[in-house]
Amino acid sequence: MTKTNLITGFLGSGKTTTILHLLANKPCDEKWAVLVNEFGEVGIDGALLADGGALLKEIPGGCMCCVNGLPMQVGLNTLLRQGKPDRLLIEPTGLGHPKQILDMLTAEVYQPWIDLRATLCLLDPRSLLDDRAVNNDNFRDQLASADIIVANKNDRSTDESRRALAEWQQSNADGRDVVLAENGQIDVSLLDLPRQNLRELPSSAEHSHTHEANRGLAALSLPGHQRWRRSINSGQGYVACGWIFDAETVFDTVGILEWARLAPVSRVKGVLRIAEGLVRINRQGDDLHIETQGVAPPDSRIELINSEETDWNSLQSALLRLRLSL
Repeated sequence: MTKTNLITGFLGSGKTTTILHLLANKPCDEKWAVLVNEFGEVGIDGALLADGGALLKEIPGGCMCCVNGLPMQVGLNTLLRQGKPDRLLIEPTGLGHPKQILDMLTAEVYQPWIDLRATLCLLDPRSLLDDRAVNNDNFRDQLASADIIVANKNDRSTDESRRALAEWQQSNADGRDVVLAENGQIDVSLLDLPRQNLRELPSSAEHSHTHEANRGLAALSLPGHQRWRRSINSGQGYVACGWIFDAETVFDTVGILEWARLAPVSRVKGVLRIAEGLVRINRQGDDLHIETQGVAPPDSRIELINSEETDWNSLQSALLRLRLSL
């Protein structure tokens, strides 16, 4: 049986960063796998996790449980039967509802395959001050379904967010552990804690997407000799716009960082080729984290998520002007 953990959390809470930390600290004699899901079509998290040393399966373009759970079942079955990992980490989209996923993982058909351990929910305590997050059914149910709450980004906390976390913990934790963390750095041993939170969640949350029913099994790619393409996905009150560029496209380093910093959206994630190699961009609100490496990625991908429609064409025109090689 494969030890399995669900790693949930709202947009920008630090799920991918946490998984990268866990992969870097996993037992050297174990094979791990990651099933990752994204709201957008481009597949940024897959690119971020590609060098994490784990088997990887992506489900971009909505949520795992759409189409009667078929995308998740395909990805899950592939990893379990072909990969036979010792541990599986499942990262749903930040806009995903946990009930359908937990129901699938505990279904009778998976009993011989899956040893479901603690569900972790990543929480940026500052989100507790954001009415849009607090009033979101998925945000509330992600917290409600967790065995362990990881209050991440502790280094970015404020007096107000610390008070909000203390008030939430007093009213909602029900004895569950709340672990403080920075940059997703948590102890790997948390994954082996048993699943104890069996509370019943609502049967459904707002759950609609505009992506086509046959999507969700592979990240966006470039056909033929196409140099780049754009994809837009929307649902649950959010819109994602992403771009993928071919391996010959190199971006101006300073320019792309300024573009990402100033884009009038709430969320930016990207892995792009620059003259120095690659740059990873991760922005939530005003928090911008960048990381560079000397080895260039196989292509460039960047995605923006916002709670309302944005002038994607103007952003695209500015992005295209930052290409150094055409």
